[in-house]
Amino acid sequence: MFYGREELLTDLDALWGKRVSSLVTCRGRRRIGKSTLIEQFAKRSEARFIKIEGLRPQKELSNEDELRAFARQLADQSSAERSLPDCWLTAFGRLAREISDDERTVVLLDEVSWMGYYDPTFAGTLKMAWDNHLKKHPRLILVVCGSVSTWIRENIIDDGQFLGRRSLDVVVPELPLRECIRFWDPVRERLDMREIIDMMSITGGVPRYLEEVNPALSVTENMRRLCFRPRSPLRMDFDEMFNDVITRQPKSTARVLDCLVDGSRTVTEIAALLDNTKGGHISEALAQLEEAGFVSSDVGTNPLTGAERREKRYRLKDNYSRFYLKYVKPAATLIDKDAFAFSGFDQFKGWEAVLGLQFENLVVNHFQELLPFLHLENALVYSAAPYRQEGKKGSGLQIDLLIQTKRSAYIVEVKRRSEIGLEVVDEVAQKARRLKVAAGNSIRTALVYAGHLARTVEAEGYFDAIVPFSRILGILPEK
Repeated sequence: MFYGREELLTDLDALWGKRVSSLVTCRGRRRIGKSTLIEQFAKRSEARFIKIEGLRPQKELSNEDELRAFARQLADQSSAERSLPDCWLTAFGRLAREISDDERTVVLLDEVSWMGYYDPTFAGTLKMAWDNHLKKHPRLILVVCGSVSTWIRENIIDDGQFLGRRSLDVVVPELPLRECIRFWDPVRERLDMREIIDMMSITGGVPRYLEEVNPALSVTENMRRLCFRPRSPLRMDFDEMFNDVITRQPKSTARVLDCLVDGSRTVTEIAALLDNTKGGHISEALAQLEEAGFVSSDVGTNPLTGAERREKRYRLKDNYSRFYLKYVKPAATLIDKDAFAFSGFDQFKGWEAVLGLQFENLVVNHFQELLPFLHLENALVYSAAPYRQEGKKGSGLQIDLLIQTKRSAYIVEVKRRSEIGLEVVDEVAQKARRLKVAAGNSIRTALVYAGHLARTVEAEGYFDAIVPFSRILGILPEK
């Protein structure tokens, strides 16, 4: 199943218009579809495609094993010899000799951090091979890809030796919401929209997880099958993913991530929870988590001054990770013994509130898709993030999503409830009264919801925009 990604494919396709070779970096969360994107790009370009993947590091492996795997994969896809190269320069030289100047060729070096794990000179050797051999093929696009985004950033993007050599940096995000809905085709018209929304709130827009959903099953049965059986896909995936991409102090970094399960926090608040005064270590852990796609730093601007807020708030961005840490991990021992009796979500403490937070997170992560419904598709957006305004007792506020343009601040309330009544008007009106904005700026209000909205809410005329989530998905709202 390959949906969407048209903008990324267009950016890649534009590289064929050059008369010289291109070096591309490709980053993103594990399971997000980076390798599939490059493979589809090569297929659509009718280009020759060579994919070579690094071996996952293990104690018993060595640089020799990585070189041997490289040689064997290249030999399987070309006329190159299978013998063990004596070094990486020799290996890349073999690759260069298999590329024709007369044929479009896409080479994908996948999980490149694994490939270079045992050789500290790997990145420098790759640069040397690019300069002296690979870049001389004018119809070559070489893609360096991996889930350990920190390695790619430190060794290629931010390393001066690659300065001026990269043609494109592709960061693969979650799928757009309108593409996610396609995983339920062709049966989605027969399904309760809330089932689809709840499932998406758990998986986020991660293609690999959406592929595992069986549209013929209820959301409850899907989650039992995917998360709450021994060795089920989403029971096992978090630990594998985390251990693969978090390469520095994984245990302490995991503790930092745990602090964000119940809501966003600042470095100071995380340090207090961990009884840790080493803010530098926490900041380093958060930077690693952010680069890996687990966490987002929602800086935003102060609507009163227009200046960047003084202290970042960090949010657990990844919907699946929050669900796993909140519900699957605590029950892991019972699940692995096949002793966990999963009868339904109602057995989970605070389930409705958590699913509301999951839904809110989904909307915030995809705020760009909301902009057309606020008539902001062509506007310059200065800031779009959750917002918290500290104040004396009774004067503070928290906004699910605050979108700021030059002259307006949009308070976006995100609600997932079976019944949504006039109380939502009172909640947002109170926030609007408390929000402090610069002189000359307007405050506008919007409601994004999943559930049944009382007719009186729209009749009240308070909201500048009321957006059923089903409209963002590209389908008609519920009647």
